[in-house]
Amino acid sequence: MNKVENTAEKKPSAIKDFFQKLGQTAFVQWWVKIWNNFKKKHPNIAQFFVFFMLSNGVTVLQMVLMPLLKSIFATTNLINQNFQILSLGKNLDGSTYYMFDFEAGSIASGGGGGLAFFLAVQITLLIAQIINFFAQRNITFKSDGNPWKAAMWYGIAYIAITFFASALRGLYTVPIYNLLMNTWGMGAAGETIADFITMIIYSAISFWVFFPIFKLIFPQSKEKKQELEAKSN
Repeated sequence: MNKVENTAEKKPSAIKDFFQKLGQTAFVQWWVKIWNNFKKKHPNIAQFFVFFMLSNGVTVLQMVLMPLLKSIFATTNLINQNFQILSLGKNLDGSTYYMFDFEAGSIASGGGGGLAFFLAVQITLLIAQIINFFAQRNITFKSDGNPWKAAMWYGIAYIAITFFASALRGLYTVPIYNLLMNTWGMGAAGETIADFITMIIYSAISFWVFFPIFKLIFPQSKEKKQELEAKSN
């Protein structure tokens, strides 16, 4: 029993030692020096680059998670429950244009995925944005401001962007799905590709809107700035 426990205790230590040794290699230290010099000369560009990389990582997570949740919810009766709310006017064909337009029935059969698709999209976005909040706050902006205040403003921005992006969604969703699934005859594969494309469009909207918001809600104190400058020297 003791041998098993000792082995379990050594594993985290061995992994930590590996990364510590890796970080001390000449090659890694060379890159760290280049990166620190670049941050000193171009702090805003460096910050935007980190934001960009983390945002792309979160987008990849969304692209993996949404089809998974969609397939799970599609096996339930939620797919047959209509979810069309907040009318914004009329489409060109005279039908009602909804901000959240998820007509009952599978997309393959001409529906909008119903409540199942809505939940898959929104749960995916919620999980992704929670991860994004902590990653951007701690890694990109290295903020030591009030986390609860930042979370409040982040939540408000997230809800506003969700409504805005959802209002735009109706303009491109149907054409994309129709092109890939029907015009090009790609069927289920076309639906999956369309899922990815629509998620990328939503992520792109969020990307450009969130960066200036993060600059405001993730402040650094003078002490924190001095600490970071001392570490980079």
